[in-house]
Amino acid sequence: MSSAPASFKVLVIDDSNTIRRSAEIFLRQAGFEVLLSEDGFDALSKVNDTMPDLIFCDVLMPRLDGYQTVAIIKRSPRHASIPVVMLSSKDGVFDKARGRMVGAEAYLTKPFTKDQLLQAVNAHRQAAHAPAEGAPSVKPAQS
Repeated sequence: MSSAPASFKVLVIDDSNTIRRSAEIFLRQAGFEVLLSEDGFDALSKVNDTMPDLIFCDVLMPRLDGYQTVAIIKRSPRHASIPVVMLSSKDGVFDKARGRMVGAEAYLTKPFTKDQLLQAVNAHRQAAHAPAEGAPSVKPAQS
């Protein structure tokens, strides 16, 4: 039995074939369903058609950059709750802040390792499925 449910879909949006294929190999080996897009326009139709559970989105892409792509996804009530991790070779404070401003939950610097990619997926997978699994969740009382 795989540790990752095949029903957990991860969309990787990147104009670099090397990054897309590396991410695909790492994620498939871990048991995830992987969808690939090479630009923002293609990604928007895939998001609408497949409703991925998590999106990795490159920042620098032709035609529609990652910030624009994520902003469009997050403006849609149907897709706003899909977590997005920005991918970039830049790791400056401004770049990370801009990603947060458009709605990205996290930022992963390229080149990433298999462990870094899987840690990002598992963090979002656990957060997404924790309240829904098992018995009704009991939340601690807060004042």
